[in-house]
Amino acid sequence: MLAISGGADSTALLHAVHALKTCGILRAEFVCAHVNHQLRGDEADSDEQFVVAEAARLGLSVISKQVDVRGFARDHKLSIETAARQCRIKALTDVAKASHCNLVATAHQKNDNAETILHRLTRGTGFRGLAGIWPKRTFEEGVTFVRPMLCVTREEVMEYLQARNLAWRRDRTNADCTYKRNFIRHRLLPALQRDCSDPVVETLSELAQSALRFYDRVCRRVDETWPSVAECAAGWVILDLRTFQTEPLPVKVELIRRSLTCLNCGQRDLTRRHYDRIVELAGRNVTGGRIELPGGFAVRREYDRLILSQNQDVLQVVTVSPPKTLTIPGQTRFGKYLITAKLAAAEQDALIEMGASLKGEAFGDGKRRLLECFDFEKVKLPLTVRSRQPGDKFVTLGLTGEKKIGKFLTAQRVPHDVREKVLFVEDRGKIIWVWPVRVSEQAKVTPDTRQILKLQITHLDDS
Repeated sequence: MLAISGGADSTALLHAVHALKTCGILRAEFVCAHVNHQLRGDEADSDEQFVVAEAARLGLSVISKQVDVRGFARDHKLSIETAARQCRIKALTDVAKASHCNLVATAHQKNDNAETILHRLTRGTGFRGLAGIWPKRTFEEGVTFVRPMLCVTREEVMEYLQARNLAWRRDRTNADCTYKRNFIRHRLLPALQRDCSDPVVETLSELAQSALRFYDRVCRRVDETWPSVAECAAGWVILDLRTFQTEPLPVKVELIRRSLTCLNCGQRDLTRRHYDRIVELAGRNVTGGRIELPGGFAVRREYDRLILSQNQDVLQVVTVSPPKTLTIPGQTRFGKYLITAKLAAAEQDALIEMGASLKGEAFGDGKRRLLECFDFEKVKLPLTVRSRQPGDKFVTLGLTGEKKIGKFLTAQRVPHDVREKVLFVEDRGKIIWVWPVRVSEQAKVTPDTRQILKLQITHLDDS
């Protein structure tokens, strides 16, 4: 599919592709698409009519699509330039899918690429942004945009059109320097060229190619690292900082960018400063640091984890319910959780093995324990389950004195999202289990245990 606006560049693309097809160099079938942004009234309608007539002269059909750029910009609080770009890409992608086209050719050329690089430099960018307009990029559902004219300048396009006496449409808004891209095109680039001996457009084109080659190498390294460093789920991505911190800075930046992409966080509102702050947060050995990002996204550090999330939070806080007495044996529903209690006779070999496995176990060394065993004779019925309360204390496994729950969770490096979901099982005098972290010394199983109480807590969404 050829994206044809009617301007000089896309008109040259239309005729060049048609010539290549006529000569038998290109054998693909082509369809043309035109997007009417409805920003210039009758002029925009005349552009559409020109494209239809020019394509018909070459025996090609045109699919036109109108988009409400002003309404989209208003609803999404975007500039007209950004809204037009997003609407245009969406419209072209929709037309391509409806026409069974997997490639969309646009008429971006070297000068467009130079302007894009300068635009990004003025707002802050990294090596990825310096790659400019990519020769090939897949947007969604297998539709790939290709830019076959990135190897030619605007001057060469004009020479091509004039040599063939081809007409094209002129957009008068392209001369309005209140738009940043027009300012770069008409003011900044010419000023730079006056002070440079080499062609600025060619120099920036070479920079873009070098940056893209470097970015390809970075991406290969990220592909290798991603499975061991990232954990993804709906609404959040967690990066393991122990692995993350061993990577060079460009790889760190791309790991962050890929994480945000997984969350559908748009990149156009993110600048190099955002990435610098995230990298700095990852490097500070301080738990609880947090950075807000545009669009309602956030990043925070929890011990050896960097958590990137959408809607500003990933905490699934347990609904606070009144304490509930456990049925023993039997099952008890507490909020979103199901507590199953069973009684069993003790077996000495199993008790010795169990005691060895519990000794010195720290949170995070293995799986969070959903099933625990207790010495039933040390438990004073009834047992209840409840949420956390101010001033909670318990005697953790391996110690003899009480410890405040807050200090205990901090010492065990329990992440913030887990702290918010902690449950407490207690008898008439003490807490016997801080779920899913640790059991109490006061109810642990020993070789002298004669009857075991088995408790299992299951989140009903996971069952």
